[in-house]
Amino acid sequence: MTRSIAVIDTGVANIASVQSAFSKLGYETHFAQSDDEVFETNAVILPGVGSFAAGMAALNKLGFARALKLRAESSKATLAVCLGMQLLCESSEESPGVEGLGVLPVSIHRFGEHVRVPHFGWNQVSSPSSFVGEGYAYFANSYRLEKAPYGWEVATCDHGGEFVAAVRHGSVLAAQFHPEISSTFGRHVLETWLEGVKW
Repeated sequence: MTRSIAVIDTGVANIASVQSAFSKLGYETHFAQSDDEVFETNAVILPGVGSFAAGMAALNKLGFARALKLRAESSKATLAVCLGMQLLCESSEESPGVEGLGVLPVSIHRFGEHVRVPHFGWNQVSSPSSFVGEGYAYFANSYRLEKAPYGWEVATCDHGGEFVAAVRHGSVLAAQFHPEISSTFGRHVLETWLEGVKW
């Protein structure tokens, strides 16, 4: 049986690196074609690079926003990466007045002026949970989630203070870093997420 993962192409993401990472793990990827597919398929990835407003505009234009929200709230296997993680939140300082998906009942804030922005390159991720563990991951972000919402497992990183590197609830994993280009550590994160997919 072919195990194919649906990727949401918002037009503001490096899709090629995501496809390559899963191909190396033995999985095919394809672009999601409908809101029904986004909700019902075995596994969905929401990658993203760029602004919060552009990402939400793309999801709304595709008609995928409601289905993705319902999917994540139902703990169906979903991987949100970088901007994708931020879009799961209620809002972002980057785009005042723009509503996010609200799966995570929190807001995204910009790093303070006392640190280099964007937070760019490799940094250490720490977690007491095996879903991420300890290792170095690749980041490219100017905004971050300061605290994990109640009920979500959390991995953290430090850049001028601790912030959320990833969260997980059931089969939903959201990572601020890019596991698809984070070498052996990133591969471990992807493999752990895939273990929760019901094929």
